[in-house]
Amino acid sequence: MRVAATLVSYIEERDHRLMRRCNRWEAPRLVRWASIYATRGGDGWLWYVLAIAVLALGGEERFRVVGAATFSAMMGVALFLRLKKITGRRRPCALERHCWATLLPPDQFSFPSGHSMTAFAICVPVGLVYPMLAPGLTLCAMLVAASRILLGMHFLSDVVVGSVLGALLGYASYALFMV
Repeated sequence: MRVAATLVSYIEERDHRLMRRCNRWEAPRLVRWASIYATRGGDGWLWYVLAIAVLALGGEERFRVVGAATFSAMMGVALFLRLKKITGRRRPCALERHCWATLLPPDQFSFPSGHSMTAFAICVPVGLVYPMLAPGLTLCAMLVAASRILLGMHFLSDVVVGSVLGALLGYASYALFMV
């Protein structure tokens, strides 16, 4: 137990250090703009556009891959909502005011990042079925995840855990629907 407590303390110390740097950084306009649009895309509209494009252009497997992505996203939402209630970790923006971001958080809890989890839960099955889209999808998911840190909505550990859990859900959904 002592090792786990030491590890959690180590991670939280670094999380808070990075949070203070991000919250106090007067980011260039391009970074601000990109962060806000990446987060807004991660709110759902980017994934809806992706689903419509796959349904319109995706070939024989289009319904199964959209089903796999939808299923993994839904499982991700259920999981992150449960984990947020269990952990009760406060958001960085609740601990320290951000110097330029004015977005309101979707809820009061931080761990894990739902935006990151959903992004990877959707991008992994779609990228596995359409490998030519994988680099762009991975970039989109990474931008959504990074934006959550830069906007003061999440700690780095929230985003890393959310991304890993989302990728695992995405792969499991791919295996369930596509294999």
